[in-house]
Amino acid sequence: MLAFANRNLKVFFRDKTAVFFSLLAVFIVLGLYVLFLGDAWADSLQNIKDAKQLMNCWIIAGLIGVTSVTANMGAFGIMVEDKSKNKMKYFTVSPMKNFKLIGGYILSSFVVGSIMSVVALAISQAYLIYSGAEALTLNQLAEVFLVILVTTLSNGAMVLFIVSLFNSEKAFSTASTIIGTLIGFITGIYLPISMLPESVQNVVKLFPTSHGISILRQIFMERQMEVSFSNIPISYVNEFKESMGVVYYLNDKLVSNTTSIMILIGSAVIFFLLAILIISKKKK
Repeated sequence: MLAFANRNLKVFFRDKTAVFFSLLAVFIVLGLYVLFLGDAWADSLQNIKDAKQLMNCWIIAGLIGVTSVTANMGAFGIMVEDKSKNKMKYFTVSPMKNFKLIGGYILSSFVVGSIMSVVALAISQAYLIYSGAEALTLNQLAEVFLVILVTTLSNGAMVLFIVSLFNSEKAFSTASTIIGTLIGFITGIYLPISMLPESVQNVVKLFPTSHGISILRQIFMERQMEVSFSNIPISYVNEFKESMGVVYYLNDKLVSNTTSIMILIGSAVIFFLLAILIISKKKK
């Protein structure tokens, strides 16, 4: 399984285009934010100190969470390519068992998603320092890394489920484009969740990746919020957190970080089982 995962990693990183497109969402959203959205959001928070730095931390957390989705899509593209070119038939008749074959794809996608998310983290740290915000401490970086791992695992399972539905590269490419376009909306990084229709807000709150992003926002924004809201009533601070998706409320109850982690892990298990079930049926 490790050898097969290593083969997938080599195939992915050998394709410079795939690597670039796995980070494309980062550059697109960051570009939109720097050129258009950032100043507009900062201007809407005129009564808050260092509003621009605060919003910089907010957008960066969303970017890191989304990166693992796009990176996993790129990594699992190898699986779709193997199926469309009938390479899977050669793998299945080899001595390697089916669960090791699937495990190899899962492991390689997890590694790719984690590496690309860490790269996005490094880019974000450089941008935060450049923009005048404080960089994360070592303890915060460690927390972010752990959240990245759990979020990548959850996103990998979700993408595996999606990939299991396709056999052609063209269909998968179309799905990747659609997902890449929608992911910013259904995770609340293009617009604050309070600006979305209530039905869409419910989708955001139930989408597993959003919970990983929520925890990342709390970590990235923690120190800046202490500065920006030093003389602001706590009621306003709580309203700001909810409206910006820093925290979520379900049935009027605050979703704790522990619950968010459980949602991420639970969704990973469910999507993995569903994907394996679909793949197993297709082989019969």
